[in-house]
Amino acid sequence: MQSINFRRYLPVGKPAIAIEFLNSWGIDEIVLIDITASKDHSRKKYDFIEEITRKCFVPLTVGGGISSVDDIRALLGFGADKISVNSYCLAHPEFISEAAKIFGNQCIVVAIDAVGSSPSDYRVYNAAKGAVMDVSPVDWARKAEAMGAGEIYITSVDRDGSKKGFDLGLIDLVARSVKIPVIASGGAGKSSDVLDVFCRTNASAVSAANFFHFSEHSVIVTKSILRSKGVDIRLNTHADYEKSPFGDDFRLKKRSEAYLGDLLFERIEKEII
Repeated sequence: MQSINFRRYLPVGKPAIAIEFLNSWGIDEIVLIDITASKDHSRKKYDFIEEITRKCFVPLTVGGGISSVDDIRALLGFGADKISVNSYCLAHPEFISEAAKIFGNQCIVVAIDAVGSSPSDYRVYNAAKGAVMDVSPVDWARKAEAMGAGEIYITSVDRDGSKKGFDLGLIDLVARSVKIPVIASGGAGKSSDVLDVFCRTNASAVSAANFFHFSEHSVIVTKSILRSKGVDIRLNTHADYEKSPFGDDFRLKKRSEAYLGDLLFERIEKEII
C-alpha cells in the first residue's frame, strides 16, 4: 500500500510481485508491515508470508499485529528473517526482552512512529490507537535498546508519503541516542533525499516505499548516485548507472547522439571480446 501520513492508503499491488521486482533491481533488505493487523486482531494470518519468502532472496523483516512469542515463531517459521514490533510494545515493553532472549537481539526490530517537527515537540505516535503519546522517540529508543532491541526503525508520520525528504533532525537525534543500528523511514521523494540521510545523519540504513514503487529504476539509480558520492553501498545488478552523468537535480543528463553512438559501439566491442 502507498501510505500518506498514516491516514490515506492506496493500493500498489500484490506483495509477492513487488518483492520479485525489488529483488531484481538490487534492493538490500525488504520490510513488510501488515498495517491493519494491530487494529484487527482477527486478521492474524501469517501463512501468506510463505508465498512471499519463496520470491525473496534478501533479508525480510515482517511486522504488524505481533503481540506474542507464538506470533514471532510462526513468522520465522514461514521464512521471515527479522521481526518488527511496534504498538504492542508501547504498553508491554517487557515483550522486547522476552522476544530478544528467545530469538536473539538481531531478530528484533523496534519500529517507532513519531510526530512533530523539532526536538522539543517530537512524540511517539501509537498508530494502532491513533494517539500521540507523552514520550519522546529518543527516550523510547533508548528504552527499547536497553530491553534488547537489535535495531530501531524510525518513521516520521508527518513526512510519510510526502516525498519532501526525510526528517533529518528526528533521524539524527534518535540515531545518536542509541548504539544499535537505526533505519530511517518516511519522506523519500528523490535519490538526493537518501544521500542526505547518509551524509547528514548517523543512521545506518534508509527505507523507502512509495519512491521505490513508483519511480522507474529508482533502486539502481539511487545506489549509483550514492556510490558516486563515496557512500559504501553494494551495487551488484547486471544493469547500473555507475558511469552515467547526473545533473544537480540528481536526474540523468541527456547525452548527445554522437556520444550515445560511441557508447553503443564500445558496448558491442566489449560483448564481442
